[in-house]
Amino acid sequence: MRGVQGAADRAVQHARAWLLETEPGSRVHDVQLDPRFQHRGVDLLWELASGEVRGIEVKGDRNATRRRYFFELVSNLEKDTPGCFLYSGADLMVYVFLTQGELHVLPLPRVREWFLGRAKDYALKHAFTQTGAIRYTTVGAVVPVRDVAEGVPGVSAVKLKRAAPELPGKPDAPTPDTGASNDTPGPVAAAPPAATDAGAPETRSRRRTGTR
Repeated sequence: MRGVQGAADRAVQHARAWLLETEPGSRVHDVQLDPRFQHRGVDLLWELASGEVRGIEVKGDRNATRRRYFFELVSNLEKDTPGCFLYSGADLMVYVFLTQGELHVLPLPRVREWFLGRAKDYALKHAFTQTGAIRYTTVGAVVPVRDVAEGVPGVSAVKLKRAAPELPGKPDAPTPDTGASNDTPGPVAAAPPAATDAGAPETRSRRRTGTR
């Protein structure tokens, strides 16, 4: 569990560093645990020097060979709750391939519109997450990086520096894995409970946040 959690934290750290380097003078606010942003699919608020604020969703992927995104469509199959890819109010999804050392920036509304028009072209994967005595299923679509890059304007990728800078006053804390399959390691989302499957993006979700 700690490995999954640490991976999600590293993804957030890389995302934060990239945002600050991209726009000198900007500020990044971590709202993963802010109740005002829960359930809206935003992990960070990016405040530009101009005063504009953008919502950022962060995903981290530990799979060494994966060249695919995991787009979460159902966060809890047993309760029929939608996945963050469908409901997130984020302007950008920052998807970090940790092992490959790449950070991808996806204009989320544009990517979502593109995907929904061809969702049947992509296989669905199931992941199983354990939080205490409760086990639930997450469902997502596995989409090749190349398809998104060729189909959606504004998608970009950059090489990561060797190590992500540490967040001030924040230790490497645990984060759940929302697996893209039940047998292969994969991406992580940004925040808590414990997850048993390591197949999907690790993100700080189950507590989702957003700007709209």
